[in-house]
Amino acid sequence: MPSWQWKAFAELTLEELYAVLALRQEVFVVEQRSIYQDVDGLDPSSLHLLAHEGEGPERLLCAYLRILPPDVKFPGAASLGRVVTSPRARGRGLGRELTERGLARLDALYPDATIRISAQDYLRAFYTSLGFIAEGEVYDEDGIPHIEMSRRPRR
Repeated sequence: MPSWQWKAFAELTLEELYAVLALRQEVFVVEQRSIYQDVDGLDPSSLHLLAHEGEGPERLLCAYLRILPPDVKFPGAASLGRVVTSPRARGRGLGRELTERGLARLDALYPDATIRISAQDYLRAFYTSLGFIAEGEVYDEDGIPHIEMSRRPRR
């Protein structure tokens, strides 16, 4: 069972930040074979959700995402991104739990905000199941098909 923690950027320890960047690089750059600049300047404005399993040197960052306030990434909309599950922790539903926790936090912090994401197109059905609607056409982002999706405020 993972332990979940929300942290502002300044609250991340060096070890946590290293683990976050290593996991994002492992999956988004190496596994997905997409050469791009992961460190995009948005982390300091984000809240970070980390899920760890284990203790000490065996501690594993098994899932991670960041949420962004309205107007940071998308005009007039909050966002979540860098949604990632460690290859060593897949197949247990962590991705859904991670995303649901991120959306719940966004809803609590910004109840009147639309949530906009740039989703990898192969995950369209997953995000649709969480209330997102695809907008526009599929586009290439760093060699991977993406689609913009949004979810209206929950009232």
